Amino acid sequence: MPDPTVPPTPPVALDALLARADLGLRRIAGPADPAVVVHWAHTSEMADPYPYLLGGELLLSAGVHIPDGAGAGYFDAYVSRIVAAGGAALGFGVAPVHDTVPGALVEACEMHGLPLLEVPPRTTFSAVARALWQLMAQARTAELRRVTEAQQSLATAAARPDPVPAVLQQLARRLGGRAVLYGPEGTEIAGAGPEPGEEVRTALAKLAEVVRPSGPSGQEPSDARPSSASDTVAGVRLVAHALGNGEGFVLGTAAPQRDAGDHTIASVAAVLLSLLTGERRGGSGADRSSALVRLLLGAAPAEVAPLLGGDRWRVVRGRPDGRAAPDPVAASALGAALGSSLVDVAGEVVRVLVPDGRTVERVPGWTLGVSAAAAPRDWPAADAQASRALARARATRTPLLRHGDRPALTDLVPPHDADAHARALLAPIERSPALVDTLRTWLSLHGSWDRTAVALDVHRNTVRQRIARCAALLDTDLDDPDVRMELWFALRRT
Repeated sequence: MPDPTVPPTPPVALDALLARADLGLRRIAGPADPAVVVHWAHTSEMADPYPYLLGGELLLSAGVHIPDGAGAGYFDAYVSRIVAAGGAALGFGVAPVHDTVPGALVEACEMHGLPLLEVPPRTTFSAVARALWQLMAQARTAELRRVTEAQQSLATAAARPDPVPAVLQQLARRLGGRAVLYGPEGTEIAGAGPEPGEEVRTALAKLAEVVRPSGPSGQEPSDARPSSASDTVAGVRLVAHALGNGEGFVLGTAAPQRDAGDHTIASVAAVLLSLLTGERRGGSGADRSSALVRLLLGAAPAEVAPLLGGDRWRVVRGRPDGRAAPDPVAASALGAALGSSLVDVAGEVVRVLVPDGRTVERVPGWTLGVSAAAAPRDWPAADAQASRALARARATRTPLLRHGDRPALTDLVPPHDADAHARALLAPIERSPALVDTLRTWLSLHGSWDRTAVALDVHRNTVRQRIARCAALLDTDLDDPDVRMELWFALRRT
């Protein structure tokens, strides 16, 4: 399936191909219309190429199919079939079969309005096709660059103090038309770009109703209405996108033309506006800001927790697989996957505060540790639980581990004392991450050499050598279960 975030390869204007001096192509019949575009090139010597054309082709032929003594009737039928198949143009090679383009073919192309190009003897059909692909690649690169720049400008606009008008202004400028945000009741909340005529404005508002969910609060089965719809009125291309927050907001655009990347650009704007209108509708952004201000001014967590939308929460600690540290984009993606925007990047770990009623599931590419549900006064303890769960998850190569409701032995030891003991016990090997990881994995797998080797993707002899080195540096007997228990306790604190 094509990637919906990447614009399709745009077609090439026939005039751009004619402008290539290295090809020497010459239009000898048909309209000189700059709007004629070519999607691909196809070579055929069939007398009836119709079954082999998809539409939009530059059909290349050397006239091998033309019988001796062919008259106007033959060429009329040949050209009419190309036009019926949707061919964009015909390129006729004057070598090696014909010295000139048959006059009857020129007349037929002129009559049916099919552009006819003369391909000189020095130009091969392969060279024409290669030039076309080169022009298409250049057009695609330019379109990708345009889409990338538009995405960046839209994201920047969404971070402004007035994000909704700023996003609409950027979208209107990038599309060269009008962008409108309609509210759940169908009224125009904000707009940017030149005002269209009354006919276009009315048609765009009606098109928004096609994609808006109906029922109370805009609730309707997701498959009941399309997520987008398009139309053309008075030569203006109209498109409506239902925003994904389920509140009934709709983004409408009206532009005189529609390029290949416009759908991608409008989709990015729709996603941003979905987030912005979701916060506007629910007030969650203002509530979180209010909670933060109250905390900074000395309020207790229990007093501000209701502003966040719940009484009991879980702390989820996540660490990305195969990356040294998460970036803000990856952290936001984790929060979105867990259904919470309360995200904190703390070094190599991301912490997410998730409401108790929301189930925490595995997230591909992340190792997660989940605390028990806790009231605001117990959030620091829940964070410690999530930290221990994450440490065990990493040691056992488990994507997700939850803290048990029953208190563990480690919960009975003050965290400060436990951390100090762990640092002192593991000090001889702390400067060797390979030794620490090997010891942690080996203990979590009950001293299995083979399973540890598989988990670390090393040879079993390497595991033996590292464990022997740990025993020597720690000056202890790793076969003693009491020693193993104490080391495991220390490793869970690191």
